[in-house]
Amino acid sequence: MKVQDELQAYANPEKAKLLSRYFKTGKGQYGEGDIFLGISVPDQRKIAKNNKDASLDEIKRLLESKIHEQRLTALLILVEQYQKTKDESLVTFYLKHTTFINNWDLVDLTAPRILGASLLNKDRKILYQLAKSNSLWEKRIAVIATATFIQKNQFEDTLKLAEILLNDKHDLMHKAVGWMLREVGKRNQEVEEEFLKKHYKEMPRTMLRYAIEKFDEKKRSFYLGKN
Repeated sequence: MKVQDELQAYANPEKAKLLSRYFKTGKGQYGEGDIFLGISVPDQRKIAKNNKDASLDEIKRLLESKIHEQRLTALLILVEQYQKTKDESLVTFYLKHTTFINNWDLVDLTAPRILGASLLNKDRKILYQLAKSNSLWEKRIAVIATATFIQKNQFEDTLKLAEILLNDKHDLMHKAVGWMLREVGKRNQEVEEEFLKKHYKEMPRTMLRYAIEKFDEKKRSFYLGKN
């Protein structure tokens, strides 16, 4: 396959070792079994643009690969196609294959630009279904997709999902929720603080730290001191 050949040409074994550690591929870790070629995201974006007309069958074959960069490039091709066409069948395809969207970068680089973009003017109940999934990655897709809404100053779904995910046990969800709350605060700190004042005492420390990262020192000390 052309995409696989192009990716292989950029393979960097030393970088692959670093990425394998960074994305926690060891036994029992969240990325267990993931295989890396050691290719940068900009290079994968370039390859995705070169292959933006790939068929869904081709994308599916890449997405089912154990090689991380093949999955990410498949998803970046999907982003290219959706951004150009707004074809809802691509969103359906995305949701049907969440099993393979199974690391945080795969989620973060695609959920806002595919799922979030598709839901801007639609019912958003699918996000609440995903948020109640047993899959870490589907839950992350749900909250990260709302980054698109935040850019439009639509905060309600981010805050509702944050409440649902407040007591999630996984560190990657603490980071994701805290990050989205921080993005809300960058647009409207008053809205973020209204949420924090209700929940900061029960929030996981990592989530809170991410959420208040842009606050001034006095406010950060207030929230951290009372947590």
